[in-house]
This record gives sequence, C-alpha cells and structure tokens, in this order.
Amino acid sequence: MHIEFRHLRTIKAIHDHGGVANAADVLNITQSALSHQIKGLEDQAGVELFVRRSKPMKLSAAGLRLLRLAEQVLPMVEAAQEEFMGVRAGKTGRLHIAIECHACFEWLFPVLESFRKVFPDVDVDIRPGLAFDALPALIKEEVDVVISSDPEDLPGVTFTPLFDYSPVFVASSAHPLAAKPFIEAQDFRGETLITYPVERSRLDIFSQLLTPAKVEPETIRQVELTAVILLLVASNRGISVLPDWVVREVKYSSDYVTRPLTEEGLTRRLYAATRTYDLEKPFMKELIALAGVEAKRLQTA
Repeated sequence: MHIEFRHLRTIKAIHDHGGVANAADVLNITQSALSHQIKGLEDQAGVELFVRRSKPMKLSAAGLRLLRLAEQVLPMVEAAQEEFMGVRAGKTGRLHIAIECHACFEWLFPVLESFRKVFPDVDVDIRPGLAFDALPALIKEEVDVVISSDPEDLPGVTFTPLFDYSPVFVASSAHPLAAKPFIEAQDFRGETLITYPVERSRLDIFSQLLTPAKVEPETIRQVELTAVILLLVASNRGISVLPDWVVREVKYSSDYVTRPLTEEGLTRRLYAATRTYDLEKPFMKELIALAGVEAKRLQTA
C-alpha cells in the first residue's frame, strides 16, 4: 500500500471536520473529487476506511489506525516545511564562526547577544580558528564565518570589511617608555613582550612592526586572557600591544599608559570571510552590520 501525505491530510480533515462536505471545503477540493480520492485509497488499502452507514461518515478501525499515523506524521512534516521556509527566508540556518583574532572575543559576544534577539532560530557556535586551519574549513562548509585581519584571494570566498582598528602599545605608567609620545620598533629591544599564545604571523606587533624592522624583544611571555595580560602590564612585568577596543578600559587609568605604534600610528582592518553565496542570507547581513556597530561603540567608549 502506498500512502501519500495528502491521504493522511484527507483522513484527518474528514475526522476533524465531521464528514466529506466540510473536509472538502477545508481541503479546497470538490466533494466528488474527495470521494474519488477516498475510494482510490480504500482500493489500495484493500479495506474500508470509513463506516458509511453512520451519519456523518465515521472512520473504521483501519481508518482510525491511519488517523493515529496522520496525527504523528503531519506535525513533523509541517514543522519541516516551516523550517525549510525559514531557511529560504533567511530566518533560520547555521552560523558557526571561527576566530583568527584572539582578542575578538571582546567585541564578538555583545554582537552575538544582539544577533540572538533578532534571529533566535539561527544555530550559533564559536570555534577558535587558531586551533585549526579556518579558511579551508570555511570552503569545506565546516564553518560559516571566519573573523580575520588577513584577507586572501580565494575562489568562492568574500572578505567583507567589518571595521578598522589600531594596535596600541600599553605599559605600566612607571615604565620608562611611558615618557615617549609614540613607540617605535627599536623600543622593544630588551623588553619582555606579553602576547596571546598565537603564532607570530598572526600578531600585529610582529607582522606590522617588529618583523619588518628585524627587531626581537628580549623575552616573549604568552598569556591566554586579556585581563591577565593587563594585570601583568600594570605590575610592570612586561609591555604589550593590544587592539584599541581592548585598551579602552585602561586608557584613563593612572596605572597604565597607551601609546600609538610609530608616529603616524598603525591601522589594521578586520574582515568577515564568508562563502560568497551566503552573503545574501539576511542573518549574515545582520551579523556583519552588528559587528561594525559594536566595534565603533567600543572604540569610542
């Protein structure tokens, strides 16, 4: 026996609406077409599905068995249809984010909190992109967004600018370099540089300043948490370079000094790398817009 979804809907409509006439109106078909459909279904089943002697027509034992099946299956089908409609409309989907910027957690969490309120049905997850090769994972559809400051020319991948930021020197107010109006590469000689546990090529201080100048600090101390980095800096255990949105909380503190790197200052740009065809999804557009707004808020706070 071959049972189609429309057959289950027919059985349930007749039961719920008290007979063929009302069910036909609900299903938007004629009574004769509905009666023909019932007859064909009974021929397939080889049993009567309705007791025609009763008024209105009632389901037989076999019909009741199909009704129970309909009551189980139809809600699942309808839920799947709603989910697919949500995906097509961009209201639902998956948003798995890989972060190549260690300090990006500072602004990303407020962004995701705002995003959740607008798109509560989107499945959001964060994977630290420093633990794996994030861009190949994006191409393989293992993640959906990569936050990075290093754009590449990759087929099918678009790097959308989020915002510009400045890497900023931070030290204890008691440090000798606190007297300088700006910090140059040679100022790092003989110093303990406190960084995130990230390879040098992904740290702005090395890629933008020290490596081109062939300058090496005396010691590099790697620390996972921003709060601990700032604590060590305040204790004059070393110096650091952090994005401007991170140092906003300490730039007015008497325990710290913040200075631009070089007289002109350095500027970097953060991007959201996505598969190009995903950019049309409304929730992807919303994430990118919120990221820019939140970053500007933090930088001016």
